[in-house]
Amino acid sequence: MPGPGPSPERLGTTGAASGSPAGPESPFALFGLSGVPGTDEFRSAATPAYVPSGDGGWVALFLWRGAPAVVEFESWSDPVPLVRWRDTDCWYAEVRMPARLRVTYRFRTADGSYADPYNPVGAGGERSVTATPDAPPQPHWPAVTAADVLPLPRTRVRWASERLGGRRTVRIHPVGGGGPVVLLLDGDDWLHLHPATTAFDAACAAGDMPPVTLVFVPAKDRLAEFGCRPELWEAIRDELLPLVADSGVPADLDRLVVAGQSLGGLSAMYAALEFPDLVSRVACQSGSFWWTPEAAAPADPLGGPVGGAVAARLREHPALSGLRIAFAVGEHETRMRPHCELVEALTEKAGATVRTSRSASDHDRAGWRQALLRDVAWALA
Repeated sequence: MPGPGPSPERLGTTGAASGSPAGPESPFALFGLSGVPGTDEFRSAATPAYVPSGDGGWVALFLWRGAPAVVEFESWSDPVPLVRWRDTDCWYAEVRMPARLRVTYRFRTADGSYADPYNPVGAGGERSVTATPDAPPQPHWPAVTAADVLPLPRTRVRWASERLGGRRTVRIHPVGGGGPVVLLLDGDDWLHLHPATTAFDAACAAGDMPPVTLVFVPAKDRLAEFGCRPELWEAIRDELLPLVADSGVPADLDRLVVAGQSLGGLSAMYAALEFPDLVSRVACQSGSFWWTPEAAAPADPLGGPVGGAVAARLREHPALSGLRIAFAVGEHETRMRPHCELVEALTEKAGATVRTSRSASDHDRAGWRQALLRDVAWALA
């Protein structure tokens, strides 16, 4: 997997004496950092910092202060240990990254996980987001720090589900005054990690999104609920949507979009196949189409039949001419792409209106979020 660039251990033994400025001999000068490593002046620079790697990709410099740590990435790479600079409290790692990559990461020490204190773009209290200089922009998604508390929709309903068991709090947010319902699976992530309400509001104000009503659907047991089983969608149809209709928020239940990622994308596609009267518009990012009823048991679930249970169902499914579905998958999801590409092809062959795209990411919500806005708008076009 992608990982460290030129050996930090080797670079750390070159350059000026301990406590000297980050001059041409230090590993930091290449990234434009000046000042004495370990001082406040040195640490004031925003990182990660990037330089071209010479092979079309990038080398990113990550900085940390204090105890030994590793930098952990969302799906894309194995953890990378940070190396101490001389006798300072400055730790660093140089990490090779491919072209066009947006990735979530965090620092892990012996006592916990932390967002990057030198990066102003956060995703929840323990994560940060960085992107290579050639990654496409993500308009409408604001930069929020790890310390920011994201706004929560004022309207909420208590969903006590007989079919699923337990109680859940479901938030509802009208965008542009409200309109067609958009079910956001894994809704808590879009509430607390990525500011979906703010992004949808901004997209609507800019004319890139029609008015919609967002319904943030939380999951208690993702693997159990998002597998290809009917209970979740029976509960949404018979229990949740009536609560939305009675919430007082304008909501057009006749035009419904389901948006899901990973296992949520699998569930959205399953609903389109098995509940076509309910779900006919879908935004699916990196659906877990490796899934089969047996896939949770093997050590390598992605190594099973290509396209999993959904591909098998598509081969026998009647025409899907009423389905409008946007598929997106990360450019760097090497093992996921065969599963996703087969499902894309079979869905289009079955007569659905299909849009496909690739995001500058691995299996990571930071890469999916721009596709979420674009594909929900397309599904409603």
